Amino acid sequence: MVEAAYKSTGAISVRNVRKEFTDTKGERVVALDNVNVDIYPGEFICLIGPSGCGKSTFLRLIAGLITPTEGEIFLDGEKITKPGHERGLVFQDPTLFPWLNIYDNIAFGLKVRHIYKERKKEVREFIRLVKLEGFEKALPHQLSGGMQQRVGLARALVNNPKVLLLDEPFGALDAFTRMNMQDELLRIWKERGTTMIMVTHDVDEAVYLSDRIFVMTPRPAKIETIIPVDIGRNKKYGRKRDSADFLNLRSKILRVLNFTGKEIQPEYNI
Repeated sequence: MVEAAYKSTGAISVRNVRKEFTDTKGERVVALDNVNVDIYPGEFICLIGPSGCGKSTFLRLIAGLITPTEGEIFLDGEKITKPGHERGLVFQDPTLFPWLNIYDNIAFGLKVRHIYKERKKEVREFIRLVKLEGFEKALPHQLSGGMQQRVGLARALVNNPKVLLLDEPFGALDAFTRMNMQDELLRIWKERGTTMIMVTHDVDEAVYLSDRIFVMTPRPAKIETIIPVDIGRNKKYGRKRDSADFLNLRSKILRVLNFTGKEIQPEYNI
């Protein structure tokens, strides 16, 4: 079995973070302003808010793909200054290497880090974890969208990240596949104990998955409110979507989003 690494780690601290960009006209655009938040080890957090408000920017800052204009972000007390294997990232598009089979796509990160020989057994364990046994030699174009996204998850998780960052990973899937993948993600989260931070536009998805929901304002984005999801989970770790508690919380979030969405600015892809 794959060792459930880092179960007691994966704490994110965001302190006074501001992020500015220069748009196509040479003007400064403030994407995030004075963001302060703590994310605890093993939490499942969902970020929701108006389109273009900076949710993906927030995720990329934690990933270390971009750096704050002001402020600092810490992982387990260490300042994040660049990308690292302890933070896995999964996009809406799985971005698999089309010329590599599924096994080699998943093993790619281990090979780049020159640790494949000592950990190659884990590649097959993660193939099992995402239920893709028998597809090791398949090329990405031979798989469905949901199966490709499973490969993307395995490729990120094989590096034993403390934090898994998910940028609308199920946005392109049909409704039935999406719900199945939500249950699979919860199963993996429960087994691995990995801190997960996910961007989604789907309020139902946020309520179904998360421990807490961060609702963000339009740009310059701040965290408008943090909503704890105090609803019990079923045996699959999800929640009953038609329960009164679920529907009431869904309505509450939609009211908050309606309020924050009144001042939505023209979209700028950041």
